[in-house]
Amino acid sequence: MNLELKHIIACQSIHLISKTWRIENNIVPERNSIIAFWHGKMLGVWRYFSSYSSTAVVSMSKDGEILSRLLSKWNYELIRGSSSKGSKDVLEAMLMDQSDYLLITPDGPRGPYQRFKAGAVVVAQRTGKPLYLCGCRVNIKKVFSKSWDRFELPLFFTSIKLSFSDKILISKDLDREQINKMIRECEIRLNELNNC
Repeated sequence: MNLELKHIIACQSIHLISKTWRIENNIVPERNSIIAFWHGKMLGVWRYFSSYSSTAVVSMSKDGEILSRLLSKWNYELIRGSSSKGSKDVLEAMLMDQSDYLLITPDGPRGPYQRFKAGAVVVAQRTGKPLYLCGCRVNIKKVFSKSWDRFELPLFFTSIKLSFSDKILISKDLDREQINKMIRECEIRLNELNNC
């Protein structure tokens, strides 16, 4: 079986399973916002925001190819690249994004696991858009414990609970040290949201 066919099958399988998920959330983030969530917990979050005008930042990796197919099926606009490949172009595209929601996995595409990189905070600061952190808890799932992100695949008919932080507004006056402090605080808070 060739690689493209495998991607199509994987994409279609996840799409079919996702139709059975029951997704709950504590709030609906305001429009024109940035949503940050961990890479390994992404599927429930992607599915929830598929009913809005949303943009996804997706890596150029092989896994990114599968995800791009799935997110295209879910009507996402795509920004392809990462902090390691095409970072300047990706940052520029994120700064120009006009969708209701810009979704970012701040530990992607290759980790370190649940370590918050700068992108979401930098874009929030430069654009003035609010940043929301999103925790995701899946009731019934398969965990790929050998993958760097401990990827979670929600299974048929599972319930998924999304927990959003209060909106975070990042002043354009913050210096580098203050930005780094904000990044560390976001990492701590996002881990707390996933443990609620």
